[in-house]
Formats: sequence, C-alpha cells, structure tokens
Amino acid sequence: MPVARTAVLAGRTVADLARNIAIIGLVIAVGYLVGFRFTGGAAGAAGCVAVVAAFGLALSWIFAVVALTVRGAEAAQTAGFVVIFPLVFASSVFVPVSTFRDWLQTFATISPVTVTADTARSLALFGTTAPLGAAAAWTGGLLAVFIPLSVWRYRRMS
Repeated sequence: MPVARTAVLAGRTVADLARNIAIIGLVIAVGYLVGFRFTGGAAGAAGCVAVVAAFGLALSWIFAVVALTVRGAEAAQTAGFVVIFPLVFASSVFVPVSTFRDWLQTFATISPVTVTADTARSLALFGTTAPLGAAAAWTGGLLAVFIPLSVWRYRRMS
C-alpha cells in the first residue's frame, strides 16, 4: 500500500501517547484513592497531564531511535531501561534534589526528568507555570532531535 514510511513511526508514537495518557489517568485514579488531590485547579490539572504526556511523547521518539538502532526486542528494552533509569533516579521524582550530593545536584537540577516533574508538580499543586518554559524547551528540544533522527534511521533500514 502506498503509505509514507514516516507513518509507521508516527503511528507508533501516537499509540504510545494514547497509552501514556491512559496510564496517567490510571495513576491519577489511584492517587485519588490514596488521598491525592489537584489543589491547583482544573487548569493546573490539565496542564500537569499535558506536560507529562508531552514529555512521554518525546521519550517515545527517543525509544524509537533506540529500538531502530539495536537488534531485537530484548536488546531494545534493555537499552531503553539503561537510558531512563539514571535519569529518573537522579531527579526530583522521588526525593528533593537538595538531598543529593553536590556533584549530582548539578546534573539533577538541569535533568529533563527533574524539570518536567517539578513543572507537573507545580501545576498539580499550585496551578503555577513558573518552570513551564524549561519543561517545554526540553520536550521541544528532544522532539526536534529525535524525530528526524528516528526517521533517518528508519529510512536507512527499509
């Protein structure tokens, strides 16, 4: 069938986005069961979901490049884990960055995961958009790099 080669990648990442939004909804539902509330209002809640979903979309493109670079599904899963594991644990997702050692604080402060988590947390709890620019810059930058890179890699394979 005459279909653009990039349609396969775009379809895959849009499916990832839909799955990520469903997972975000599930996490919010479980959060509500254990007592979490969006105290930043409806706009803050929508902004929080949008920021996390957009960052998830950017990660999907990174993982597309990884999957197109390695051989086999197991290798892709392992490589993806190796990429995301240090970024998540060296971020403000679980503990405040101020509790890290000095050398790690520097990295964690500018990490895209920290910036995104802090933005989502700020939107959810306070409805403010103070760090929104940095999160948008990271997400946009990752998309600007990894969409063309994955398309280039996919075209070379087929």
